[in-house]
Amino acid sequence: MADDETTGQNTTGPGSNPAKDPEDWVTGDEPMTGPQRSYLQTLTREAGEEFDETLTKAQASERIDELQQRTGRGQRSGA
Repeated sequence: MADDETTGQNTTGPGSNPAKDPEDWVTGDEPMTGPQRSYLQTLTREAGEEFDETLTKAQASERIDELQQRTGRGQRSGA
């Protein structure tokens, strides 16, 4: 799977593109996508935090990364 700015998931390996900083995304100022919204709602619920529905795509991606670290979600086993 290649890097995906809509979900904030970064992958590495043959054939994948290097991760681009969300602040550099051309569409980063647009509202978050449906998949981002859904995943953020899950992560914020698990972290016991409030969901901010006003985030942009770039902000949502950064928030997903932050909450994945805190909740342990999205981390690969054996990495």
